[in-house]
Amino acid sequence: QVQLVESGGGLVQAGGSLRLSCAASGRPFSTYHMAWFRQAPGKEREFVATIRRSDFSTYYTDSVKGRCTISRDNAKNTVYLQMNSLKHEDKAVYYCAATEGHRYYFYTSPGEYSDWGQGTQVTVAS
Repeated sequence: QVQLVESGGGLVQAGGSLRLSCAASGRPFSTYHMAWFRQAPGKEREFVATIRRSDFSTYYTDSVKGRCTISRDNAKNTVYLQMNSLKHEDKAVYYCAATEGHRYYFYTSPGEYSDWGQGTQVTVAS
């Protein structure tokens, strides 16, 4: 099991940027695929981005491609989500998640992740 703590959320104007961080502790961070999900009020939790543990390859949901970048620093046990050109529809609680599994697979469903952070709120003002 790994413990995850997100930070970096806040209020930003549309078109602005935020960088979310997720610090991990517990089992070795390098053994986990990491991902960001988000959940808006009244909606289901949805996949945003993931980065593999094996080769740091990344995969994004279509709505954030070109605007968001997921990265990880194994020496700091931290995964990041850089979000640019933020839109009103990006407003949500953002969750960090971790899973093990096959080295070369992209996991995009919430049910495939075993460990979750508490979330950080992102609000985009029009």
